[in-house]
Amino acid sequence: MNKIQIIHLYKRYEGADDDTLRDINIEINDKEFIAIIGPSGCGKSTLLRCFSGLEEITKGKILVNGKRFDTIPPQKRSIAMVFQDYALYPHMSVYNNMAFNLKLSKISKSEIKRRVNEAASRLKLTNYLTRKPAQLSGGQRQRVALGRAMVRQPEIFLMDEPLSNLDAKLRVSTRQDIIKLHRQLKTITIYVTHDQAEAMAMADKILIMRKGVIQQYGSPEELYDNPRNLFVARFIGSPSMNILKGTLSNQGIFKMGVKDYNLSEIVNKKFLQKAQREIVLGFRPEKVTEIKAGDSMNRSSDKLHENFLEIVASKNLVEYMGGHTLVYLKTADGVNIVIQTPQKVVKDNKQLHLYISKSDIYLFDAKSGNVLR
Repeated sequence: MNKIQIIHLYKRYEGADDDTLRDINIEINDKEFIAIIGPSGCGKSTLLRCFSGLEEITKGKILVNGKRFDTIPPQKRSIAMVFQDYALYPHMSVYNNMAFNLKLSKISKSEIKRRVNEAASRLKLTNYLTRKPAQLSGGQRQRVALGRAMVRQPEIFLMDEPLSNLDAKLRVSTRQDIIKLHRQLKTITIYVTHDQAEAMAMADKILIMRKGVIQQYGSPEELYDNPRNLFVARFIGSPSMNILKGTLSNQGIFKMGVKDYNLSEIVNKKFLQKAQREIVLGFRPEKVTEIKAGDSMNRSSDKLHENFLEIVASKNLVEYMGGHTLVYLKTADGVNIVIQTPQKVVKDNKQLHLYISKSDIYLFDAKSGNVLR
């Protein structure tokens, strides 16, 4: 059973003014698939390279099963890495590409053949073993790169944006191959990607990074439903969370433009002890009950009215996506928002009355970005 612990890890490149990675602390349990995501330059690939030994850490330590891992020479670490550009030898056949590292390790020919054939069978590459990489499609070449990693029988798989060179349709099918492979091999997989939808679909847990600092670490459901801060809330989800700015009084009254909303029952009481503060209100595009122009809720029920926020906005653009429709709108205060609805929506510029349950809204401090609920 493998368990990875990264403890107070820092990485600063020589001559740099700031740390590329700052105080990274995570635990990864046996058989888990972990995705690392974040904007370009956030340090996600650097973290992977520090784990593999391609980069030396500045401070901190990495433990595997309670033993120091960062002090082991890279070539002796029981890992296999799959890169973005496949890194296949163009003059070698698929078989020899997959067998190359095993030959360097002086493993017997019979064992090499067994491992390569087993990996080729799992990856549906048996009929391509005699071909050169130039004779393969992008997806097939990626599977060869996966096979080359598989035959080493590592304890840990590291993948650095392995699908970024594939087209959208091929990305979906190949990520399914990777998920199946992970379930078969039952090894820890650490997967770097810039695609949050890919991370949500594949990972048991997601590590979100920004400027070398961990923003949140947890299951896809946890990150989507309970974001710790505004950055996580907006980074996870497509379309992104809608954002409306306003002020919150110490009585819990949220003022946005000319409208007031009583949010005292959903705000943590410790946040109401301060004087009026600027906050950000967010809601997911799919968490909206759409009311067409001229319609309204049953206002005879005060309780119903109290439990919803009403936003009136004008349509700018409607995108019919098949299973759902995206409607882009602008509020009276000039804020652009988008809603996702299973209904077809007429492409006109009429106003819509939007109702969002107070249980589905998020509140963040405008200065720190931290959640207030």
